[in-house]
Amino acid sequence: MIAEVLIAGYGGQGIMLMGRLLAYGAIYEGLQVTFYPSYGPEMRGGTANCTVVIADERIGSPVRNRFTHLMAMNQASVDKFSDRVQPCGVIVYNESLVDTPPARSDVILKAIPADRIAAELQAPQAANMVSMGGLLHVLPRINAASILKGLARVLPAYRHAAIPLNAAAIQRGIEALAGKVGP
Repeated sequence: MIAEVLIAGYGGQGIMLMGRLLAYGAIYEGLQVTFYPSYGPEMRGGTANCTVVIADERIGSPVRNRFTHLMAMNQASVDKFSDRVQPCGVIVYNESLVDTPPARSDVILKAIPADRIAAELQAPQAANMVSMGGLLHVLPRINAASILKGLARVLPAYRHAAIPLNAAAIQRGIEALAGKVGP
């Protein structure tokens, strides 16, 4: 098993947090993992993406040009990275911020209304955790319990009070894609 995951959006959406959380979730599952962050020249509002490679065996390099999974948090990420997903791969995208879905028929497309669900939770900053739940739904061998265990590891101590909210957002993301056939 190998999953090559690209998580992309703009600075301030919690892209790196999602990547680190996914990496720890894989570690807690006993898998090999690499995490490779990439930032644009700006901080908040600029481009941000990270690659998380998850495998049963040792990983030779964290650098990838093609991916099995893409989590696109905004339109710019869909436009820039959709073509880099391998045929038969999976693109999960935040339909709250994506007006034009990926134009691919050779991949599985999963739309998740991450910002809308986060607003329903009265926590707009939790859109990344809703998206994490959607990503978990399509990733093999990473379960929510491992991700929740990772929350305490990736969040600073002063943010631990937000763990129940993040857990609820992740669960809502999983539920949003459960049983969904297309976008």
